[in-house]
Amino acid sequence: MGRRVIRALAVAMALLLIGAASALAIRSVTKIHLQAGNLVVDGEGGFTPTKLPRNVNAPITIFGKGTLSTVDGELPPVIETLEFEFDKHGAVDTTGLPKCTAAKLQATTVPQARKLCPGAIVGTGYGHAIVKFPEQAPIPANSPITIFNGPRIGGDPSVLAHAYTTVPVPTTFVVPVRIETIHHGRYGYRVKAKIPKIAGGAGIPISGSLKVGRKWTYKGKRHSYISARCPDGRLQAIGTFSFKDGTRVQGDFVTPCQVQGG
Repeated sequence: MGRRVIRALAVAMALLLIGAASALAIRSVTKIHLQAGNLVVDGEGGFTPTKLPRNVNAPITIFGKGTLSTVDGELPPVIETLEFEFDKHGAVDTTGLPKCTAAKLQATTVPQARKLCPGAIVGTGYGHAIVKFPEQAPIPANSPITIFNGPRIGGDPSVLAHAYTTVPVPTTFVVPVRIETIHHGRYGYRVKAKIPKIAGGAGIPISGSLKVGRKWTYKGKRHSYISARCPDGRLQAIGTFSFKDGTRVQGDFVTPCQVQGG
């Protein structure tokens, strides 16, 4: 499908791309519309606040939401993996933040998971999928999404994305995602998520929303899960979306920022 350049900054793990953005008073939002053959991706995302220091990191919250559809109105192909490389002008801080484990989250509903690891929650959202069995009408499958701070993997921080659905049977999904440190030009972090099969592969992710950000105090010092700086007027990422039918879409995500006091 070739390379498509689109503008936005959003966490897109599992296309669970962040809602509740309207509650954020100071924000930078970019809307996108991407078409690759029959496949259409619509979304918006950004971060708040948009005024950041030039040389030191400051706390931010990132948010986004997205929808998959097709030109001909049929269900879109199943998305299998998401990979993002993020701007090196930022950081993830987990100092003193409680961790949750995949073992603890197995076979839990959303309320149960959040009650088990309340201090490890760094993001929330919502996901919507369609389950389509042969010769049956489509069945909606929806779930709140919770992002937990997870154990370190190879020295890097990680998160656990948790969801729960009762369609067609009660099922808990726990997706581990490593936040890998890289040295790739503009980019300093990489995340790659393998989307779990919904209803044995009959489930098709359609839309989602997500907001990621957390502040806390540890040993008298304030911390922020995500922070960033604005040395040159923008923050950016590059994302690759891979689908079951072989479609592969890659795009650059760019959102402007302002230098604080500039």
